[in-house]
Amino acid sequence: MKVKLDIPYPEVKVEEKNPYYADLLSQDYAGDVSELTASLLYSYQHFEIFKENEEFSKIIEEISIVEMKHLEMLGKTIKLLGKSPVYKTCESSRGDCVMWSSNNVIYDNDMRDMLKTNIRAEKMAIKNYEHHRKLIDDKYIKEMLSRIILDEKRHLELFETLLEKLC
Repeated sequence: MKVKLDIPYPEVKVEEKNPYYADLLSQDYAGDVSELTASLLYSYQHFEIFKENEEFSKIIEEISIVEMKHLEMLGKTIKLLGKSPVYKTCESSRGDCVMWSSNNVIYDNDMRDMLKTNIRAEKMAIKNYEHHRKLIDDKYIKEMLSRIILDEKRHLELFETLLEKLC
């Protein structure tokens, strides 16, 4: 099963520096539901289940690698927008930043629970990306977010298919 589409990723660029956009993207980069959380969650699941279900283990490992690619693109974009790509979320309305925590990772050990967690996370990630795409007025960032959304929708489809097979 392919975990990402055969569509190239856009070049990481921005129209101009914009700390507000960097703060928005920090949520996708290192928030509760973020590429950092997804990369580590899926790596954990791969390690936890690799002896029990090779198909799931291989798929989840590949998805983790795709999520790391998203993390890389977001980190570079945050840097180009004028902020440091530290693993934290910042909100100007709140006036502070919150450091990423390993408490964001849900350490299930049952495959059904893992898949349900992953489905919820992918749905929320898609929702967040679509919201940020509406708030950001930068053609390069919008293009990047649109491409990431395609991968996330593919991951959602895979998780739903795997869950159906278990039921």
